[in-house]
Amino acid sequence: MKSRRISRTRRRAAIFGAATASVVAGAAMLPGWNAGAAVTNDPTVNARTKATFQRLADAVFTDRTEALVDGGKSDRDKPLTDGFSQDVRLSSGTARSEDAALSTLDRRRGELAELGEKYSKGSTTVTLGATSVKGRKAQTVATETTTLTYEKVRGGEPGTTGFQARHELTFTADRRGNWQLTGIRPADEDNLAVNQTTAPQATGSVSVKSATTTPSAPKASIAYPGPANPKNLTAGGLDYKAMAAYAKRYWSDYNPAYPNYNGAGAGGDCTNFVSQALKEGGWKHVPGYVYDYTRWFGNADIQSHSFVGVNEWSWFAQNSERTTSLANVHQMDVGDVLQIDFDKDGSKDHTMIVTSRSQGVPYLTYHSTNTYSRSVASIIASYPNAAYYAYRT
Repeated sequence: MKSRRISRTRRRAAIFGAATASVVAGAAMLPGWNAGAAVTNDPTVNARTKATFQRLADAVFTDRTEALVDGGKSDRDKPLTDGFSQDVRLSSGTARSEDAALSTLDRRRGELAELGEKYSKGSTTVTLGATSVKGRKAQTVATETTTLTYEKVRGGEPGTTGFQARHELTFTADRRGNWQLTGIRPADEDNLAVNQTTAPQATGSVSVKSATTTPSAPKASIAYPGPANPKNLTAGGLDYKAMAAYAKRYWSDYNPAYPNYNGAGAGGDCTNFVSQALKEGGWKHVPGYVYDYTRWFGNADIQSHSFVGVNEWSWFAQNSERTTSLANVHQMDVGDVLQIDFDKDGSKDHTMIVTSRSQGVPYLTYHSTNTYSRSVASIIASYPNAAYYAYRT
């Protein structure tokens, strides 16, 4: 462990530079860059600057992926500035935060290995949106797409798991025009990405309180393995394979036949997405008023609160007897639903659907941090103190 930390530190020195390091020699040749004197005008963010922003974002999120795969041992000495005449680096505070994040992910990798889950390789691509510049600050949203290949430890794991996550990046220029990455924060309301190292805000999907008595679902144990509770995937007139296929198809490419609640202030799309998958597999509409949690319906024009709301979905599911509660999350099978209450305040925050199961481990797919085939073990490792609710559909 100690040797990895040294290697990581050396790479950060090579890639990002120390906090007091000056820009590379060629920087002074570019507009807004002067290594020898303070500038009087705001620094210019030109194409080359944006290219180094991109390289830095790639390096940061690739580091996180590598920490989950091998502890971050590979490609540690390749300088970020190769082929570029500018230097954009992490600020000292951001570097410390990223070191802490990498250590957390490295520990999580070890915890998952003890549970029989490993990744043999990973790949990360980062796409930067438009850059907004105000004075000496530049902001952009980075969309990270990461794929992790499951190592065949148990023998029946899915091929890969993956996710898309958006991060708001802030770059700040000093008086000499030297840019530093000074801020990384989630840009999504639901932050359930595999490489997320802090708990998300308890926002969940759209939620509207009902005046009617609302049933409380029993919490599910997260102990592994769970007691046997096999599911008959051919009974009940539902097509569980169709539910899984729908979720896998639309995990990142949203179905235009439904509204998208993933925008700012919209509340999150997780329950809306799960409801769509359940509908695809045979759940029938129950028409009525949108705010009546005993009703359930959704299309392009109108959706009941139970179709899009985390708690409202739970209330409908229980009262309609379309689901039964499971005692342990590891009992879930294809088409079953998992909900999480991150802060244990009694209000559920997130909804996911099981799209495969192997060797006693369910794998889940969800919005709003778009993710497919993530093991329940990985979710629990990220949020060990949350409350979990498992539903058999």
